[in-house]
Amino acid sequence: MYNTNKYCRLIIVIPCYNEETVLPLIAPQFLKKLYCLIENGKISNESGILFIDDGSKDKTWLIVKELCLKDIHYNGVSLSRNRGHQNALMAGLMEAKDSCDITVSIDCDGQDDLDAIDRMIEKYKDGYEIVYGVRSKRDKDTWFKRTTAEAFYHFMNFMGVESIYNHADFRLVSSRVLNEFEKFHEVNIYLRGMIPMVGFPSTSVYYERKERLAGESHYPFSKMLSLAFDGITSLSIKPIHVITSVGFAITILSVLAVLWAVFCRFTGKTVSGWTSLICVICFFGGAILTSLGIIGEYVGKAYMEAKARPRYIISERTYSRHNINYSEREDVENE
Repeated sequence: MYNTNKYCRLIIVIPCYNEETVLPLIAPQFLKKLYCLIENGKISNESGILFIDDGSKDKTWLIVKELCLKDIHYNGVSLSRNRGHQNALMAGLMEAKDSCDITVSIDCDGQDDLDAIDRMIEKYKDGYEIVYGVRSKRDKDTWFKRTTAEAFYHFMNFMGVESIYNHADFRLVSSRVLNEFEKFHEVNIYLRGMIPMVGFPSTSVYYERKERLAGESHYPFSKMLSLAFDGITSLSIKPIHVITSVGFAITILSVLAVLWAVFCRFTGKTVSGWTSLICVICFFGGAILTSLGIIGEYVGKAYMEAKARPRYIISERTYSRHNINYSEREDVENE
């Protein structure tokens, strides 16, 4: 089914955390792209930009409120505390879904190609409900970052997490998909793996990523590892299967070792020694602790899900609640 609505309403969702250096530089670029899309008749004049301040410790939220006073196409949401990139993005998507036809989520660092949004909208009008922004190459990355990033995607797929290779969180998602996605109630979220689970027609557009405009990356290697681990344990039980398989294999080897020991005992070939004993104890001790750690991670996540705590809490909006109106907006500093 093709999306025939020529003047669709678009909301660009931008999570922000301590972005006071880059936000004044990148915000005008977002606005320029929005006006260009409106002037070219690709989107409605009721489209806009939604910043989500993820509990920043700097002046990010003050800058967002100043931007909202300068142009009605800007809007902002402030979370009560830092909840992490995925929860902040989730908050923005849920805020926007009832006030638009499509959303485009994009980072605030200026590295993603804004011109790719034009192609995303074209794909949407061709009938695709989800359009992934995929990096065409990683020439500008260091060898370490490129290698670890590629290993990250391969490992995630190996562990049973459905994800798009070289895709982060730059994507177009229709409000129809978001309405269905709202039914996913888990607290531990990994949007890169959850969005494909919703279904609906999807495709990709390819682009080259740029250098960060200013500031430092908020996703160092340690956070990438944490994100990968959260994604795997939130969306896949394959690690449990791996533990079971390894345990079964070790059991077979242990039975063979016992038979060999009995054979040596009766043939008089036993040799006293502690090296082999220490090696076996260390090996099984490490394997047991690792297995318990992985199982404990799943138990912990089940515990958090059972509590059903909110993913985020919104403390402030620059607009009336449930009414992001970009044509006639009444600014609200505190709700």
